[in-house]
Amino acid sequence: MEAFFCLTLLSKQKKAILTTTTCRSGMVYSNNNKSMVSIMAATFPGIIAFAFLVSMILFGTIIRARISFFQNNLVPASLIGGVLGFILISTGLSFGLNNTDFTAFAFHFFTLSFMSLVLTGSATKDSKTKNDTKIAAGGMWLSIIWVMSLVLQAMVGLGAILIYNELSDGQLSHFLGIIVTHGFTQGPGQALAMGNIWQNQLGIEHAINFGLVYASIGFFVAFVVGIPIAKRSIRLGLNYNQAARIDDEFLKGIMQTHLSSGKQITHPANVDSLVYHISILGLAYLITDQYLLFMNPIASSTEIGGINFGIIFSHNLFFIHGLMICLIMRKIMDKAGYGHMIDNETQRRITGSSVDLMVVGTLMSVGVGFLSDFAIPILLVSISAAAATAALCFGFGKKLRSFGPERALTAYGCCCGSTGSGLLLLRIMDPDLSTPVAKELAFFNIAILVLSAHILMVMAPILPTFSLLTISMVYIGTFVLGVVTLLLMDRRNVASPDRIS
Repeated sequence: MEAFFCLTLLSKQKKAILTTTTCRSGMVYSNNNKSMVSIMAATFPGIIAFAFLVSMILFGTIIRARISFFQNNLVPASLIGGVLGFILISTGLSFGLNNTDFTAFAFHFFTLSFMSLVLTGSATKDSKTKNDTKIAAGGMWLSIIWVMSLVLQAMVGLGAILIYNELSDGQLSHFLGIIVTHGFTQGPGQALAMGNIWQNQLGIEHAINFGLVYASIGFFVAFVVGIPIAKRSIRLGLNYNQAARIDDEFLKGIMQTHLSSGKQITHPANVDSLVYHISILGLAYLITDQYLLFMNPIASSTEIGGINFGIIFSHNLFFIHGLMICLIMRKIMDKAGYGHMIDNETQRRITGSSVDLMVVGTLMSVGVGFLSDFAIPILLVSISAAAATAALCFGFGKKLRSFGPERALTAYGCCCGSTGSGLLLLRIMDPDLSTPVAKELAFFNIAILVLSAHILMVMAPILPTFSLLTISMVYIGTFVLGVVTLLLMDRRNVASPDRIS
């Protein structure tokens, strides 16, 4: 509108001499040659921020391929690139960009990664076997562990902040400890979403920054703890896939043998298959946005315990609603016989790319000044949560009679980073995904929404409105129920299927 207004002013100029008009944005327009000198320059900041973001992945890839330290420790390029970007921003070498320029990328790529994952179809009817029941059982084990981690990390974080306040005479809100679970178990998107609600609507100061820092640390923890365990399991022969080996390609992260990354669904003379798949995801994003815009005013007229119900239908919880929209879209396509119009391998590439971009964006969105101010409580909460999660995942993983190391490692990656980091750790022990654990993750991503609904959709968005007693009773009760369920599954060998070829 402003550009149109400026052009209108210029069109009314009667003089033939050079005349310029400056608009509020600072853009200069000349009526001599009817050119807008800097209108295009104003469109570059967001694009340059994204270009800087993806450039860090490129540099991370090069560094991984060249430096043996990162190869031997199997540090992913996204993690290397994210740290490099954080350093450049902190030292002022980021072309004027700062950490806040990347916060939105972390949120949206997290959301896109999970929406894309749900759009990915399950096995076809021809490939379904009696092993589907066993895959569902394994997926249920992963799901229960994840929900247990969700509440366990919250309680451990709460305890860590209470101890910190007691020893230091600090006044930090205990919710700054609880939010670690949304950074670790859920990832940056939900940490940012919950932090935004808690901070801007419920008055929990620093909730956004604490959530983002926890999410960044969570990725580090997943790989710092997970990679050595994966390498040790391979060395001791504990993994199912005995063909797994850490060769030169694996270490450098560059494939010498190039593999196909998906099938062409659309004819290239019509539309490229990749952008076609992205357009489906874009439609899901658009529908979710309009759905929330429609529902929010309706929900805002209702209050629960003095809290406006509109919070549940705000864009801060876009992740949850987007998953449901994608699930519905995929079901409709399958029922209508159009499920073949989505290539699962291409969809996985979109998911994987979103995860990489999310990791980089998360690390680059952390402010160094904030870290220095709250380093001690952040480290106390993070170390406590990481240790408790390790005890949970690997402790129950030892009880499994098959695929225990693979499931435990995958669960730990999912509970400290994201499904993407869990899958990445799994690939170390099972490069060609010959175990059923990767398929179990598809079941897992749907089951966790159901099993954790009372936490994520009812309590978490308005958690600061509940008393500590109520929170503790619900969270601890959920954890105990999970323990009982896992013990019953183990007794019946439900989560311990025979090895699947």
